[in-house]
Amino acid sequence: MAFVIKRVYEPAAAGDGFRVLVDRLWPRGVSKERAELDLWDKEVAPSPELRTEWHHAADRQGDFDRFATRYRAELDENPAAEALIALSHEHERVTLLYGARDEHSNHAAVLLAWLGEHGASVEAPERAGAGDYGCGANGKIAGHPMWAYTMTANTTASNSMCTVNT
Repeated sequence: MAFVIKRVYEPAAAGDGFRVLVDRLWPRGVSKERAELDLWDKEVAPSPELRTEWHHAADRQGDFDRFATRYRAELDENPAAEALIALSHEHERVTLLYGARDEHSNHAAVLLAWLGEHGASVEAPERAGAGDYGCGANGKIAGHPMWAYTMTANTTASNSMCTVNT
């Protein structure tokens, strides 16, 4: 019952579990067959206004905190976000797919953090490790401001499971 994020451009894998696209717009150059989606949840993506503002920001990195704060406020009021949490009760693993190029500063990272803060189990991306963008040995998700809250790292040989301690 864990959520993980992955770029939709990466090949589907057997371990992905239930695959959910969390972008409002269909990703360029990806066929529906190649995406191998189980669900396209447009409603959990940032609003069109917020998405447009974020994509046209002159200093995207500097504006990320502002974007994340506004998107979290949208998620707090969005029934689709609560419905997404319910998916974790129906599926062993839910992979949230996104099309953004930046693997760290994107709405899927904010959504994953929000899910963790609201009681869902979340997994750090496989490419991340301690001190990068993953479960750190210090019990925190390191490498990104979205992961500033305390986590418990349950590490196995195959993955890093992070559960929020609020």
